[in-house]
Amino acid sequence: MTISSGTDALPQVAQRQRGELAPQGDFDQTYADLRADESIQFAEVEFPAQEPPPDWLTNLLEWLSEVLAPLGRFFVAIWPVLQWVLIIAGIALLVLLIVRMIEPDFLRRKKRSAAKDEDSWAPDEGEALALLEEADRLANEGRYDEATHLLLKRSVGQIAQARPDLVEPSSTARELSAESRLPQGARDAFGIIAARVERSLFALSPLHQDDWQAARAAYADFALQQKALAA
Repeated sequence: MTISSGTDALPQVAQRQRGELAPQGDFDQTYADLRADESIQFAEVEFPAQEPPPDWLTNLLEWLSEVLAPLGRFFVAIWPVLQWVLIIAGIALLVLLIVRMIEPDFLRRKKRSAAKDEDSWAPDEGEALALLEEADRLANEGRYDEATHLLLKRSVGQIAQARPDLVEPSSTARELSAESRLPQGARDAFGIIAARVERSLFALSPLHQDDWQAARAAYADFALQQKALAA
């Protein structure tokens, strides 16, 4: 039953607000007037009939219920165990977040030490000296292209040995010289050597003694200077 808004109040309601009780006859008349008021709806509202869903939707829902029913029964069966697994996982995640937020000193020191070791990487001193000696013999014979190429090839091997995650079969010298995960000194030396090897191989421009000296100095400064400083 709905009642439209208006300014008139029912006499019986007003009387009750004043603490008065209306006689039975007045109540009957008031009720009759109320029922006769066309602004108030007493009849039931009939809603239009809804069209049934299309067959494809009904079939889809039935198919989903058949497919998901075993999964639902499975989760119901394992719920006593699953709830504890979820609780433990939630606690572990919370502990991990707290550790990440406060991060104890020993974890910070470990991270700094790992980063420092990575930044200070250099080839083994013995390998570096042996490589320079072999390349010097080629350069002394005037074979500057071969000597510089040897430095590049062995440098790639040393990088692959120390950081196998950085070198792939498809990696180019230019890509490695721009690899941000390599120490800056390694990138600089590798870039100088790679630029001259590229000029020799692809531009067919023979290298000269000054090219070899630049490549040799770049490799020696990187591979041996850090060892001397650490000694």
